[in-house]
Amino acid sequence: MRIFDKKDFPVSNVRRFLEPGPIVLVSSAWKGKRNIMTMGWHMVMSFEPSLIGCYIWDENHSFGMIRSSRECVINIPTFDIAKEVVGIGNCSGADVDKFEKFSLTPMRAAKVDAPLIGECHSSFECKVIDAGIVPKYGLFILEVVKAHAAVSPKVPRTMHYRGDGQFMVAGREVSLKRMFKPQNL
Repeated sequence: MRIFDKKDFPVSNVRRFLEPGPIVLVSSAWKGKRNIMTMGWHMVMSFEPSLIGCYIWDENHSFGMIRSSRECVINIPTFDIAKEVVGIGNCSGADVDKFEKFSLTPMRAAKVDAPLIGECHSSFECKVIDAGIVPKYGLFILEVVKAHAAVSPKVPRTMHYRGDGQFMVAGREVSLKRMFKPQNL
């Protein structure tokens, strides 16, 4: 095993190593309006029920839409639409319809009013089940009530933000399944 030579690192940049998962596109709808936001700050909180915690800044246009509607869709884009993902994060839904601006296809959801994004590999319909810490921390607790995933590719090339405009792209899949205890899978 290798022992790493380490030096001081800025505390404000630790997210470059800790980003929890793929960049997602969160779609929302409220009072006839729809929006998409790019988000990297999310975490799985429970398997059954399927709970996801999402941080949304209160100045983000989606914050009010999701807080009011109490629902959204978490869409998983692939690297194929990286330019659109960054562009969505660089503009406000208060000023523009992001579906139109980025030529994305809104698709009807089964259990929420927010649209799925057709160009995304997977889409998870969510309902806000706990907004108790939203005022203090901006953390929404969502329950996935319906999931949709493409049959191919089985393992999509997702984007993972490292800060400072840098991304990693999911690559080669490595299975260590044989090393796991069955209850830990």
